[in-house]
Amino acid sequence: MKLKKSRQDTLRFLGHFLSYSVFTFLCKSLKIEKVNVDILKKLKSESKPYVIAFWHGTMLLPWFLHGNPDVAALTSKSKDGDLLAKLLKKWKYKVVRGSSSSGGETALGVMVDYAKNNFSIAITPDGPRGPHHKFKAGAVVTAKKSGLPIILAGVGHKKKKILNNWDEFEIPYFFTKTNVVYSDPVYVSANLSYDETSEIISFCEKELNRLQKEAQKF
Repeated sequence: MKLKKSRQDTLRFLGHFLSYSVFTFLCKSLKIEKVNVDILKKLKSESKPYVIAFWHGTMLLPWFLHGNPDVAALTSKSKDGDLLAKLLKKWKYKVVRGSSSSGGETALGVMVDYAKNNFSIAITPDGPRGPHHKFKAGAVVTAKKSGLPIILAGVGHKKKKILNNWDEFEIPYFFTKTNVVYSDPVYVSANLSYDETSEIISFCEKELNRLQKEAQKF
């Protein structure tokens, strides 16, 4: 047991130093086709922040693409979350720690505060523990309380390795073709009832799954 823990700690230690260089080079090597990206360009040209959401299993490239000092990212408080937080800080995000299982309510409040102060927000709505491709409330609640639009992003890699874990995490091959498909803005009125908000969450789940399937077509 001690040997196993020691090995895990060693891998995490190495990951702190290797992940940034390797993942940055990997993402830069991809041949990326962006669909409907003019939506994002328009929002940015008008200095309008937004909430961007993408599935946990596809998160590597979207995290890389949207890193900016004006973007806040939500990561878990786990040891794996430590690795991700360090990577995202190097990609210039403001990092907020918390999840539905630990510090979630506080973290959501912080995210809403960032959103109200002209920050964009990046969220994996099925993270950090799933269920797989199940859209949790955080992105929609943040949009509802801040007035920011939600942009959904489906990601597909022509050649990739899929890990055998809950989120079926995808690691693209170097230099492979990749599609990123963005949705039109989804606006969430602050006056919506609980049931109406739940309908928006359901819509976002279906739409992100649709975008994901579209992104996987080569």
